[in-house]
Amino acid sequence: MSTASQDAAITVDVRQIPPRDKHPVIFNTFLNLAPGQHFILVNDHDPKPLHYHFQAEYEGAFAWQYLEEGPDVWRVRISRTA
Repeated sequence: MSTASQDAAITVDVRQIPPRDKHPVIFNTFLNLAPGQHFILVNDHDPKPLHYHFQAEYEGAFAWQYLEEGPDVWRVRISRTA
């Protein structure tokens, strides 16, 4: 995970993280956001199952926006709305 400054977006690149650790890293990042903040998720496949997990756990508290949709890299802006 990298941050350039407080105003810059947090980027969480999970491509090199072991599969069992990806979701905990992503959800910990999300939970540390204040409402209105976001981070950019970078992955090597479509994180659609993660989106379903967010819907189940945080319905109404997040926004999901694809910034890049493959074929090799997916980038998603995940925002905390509430």
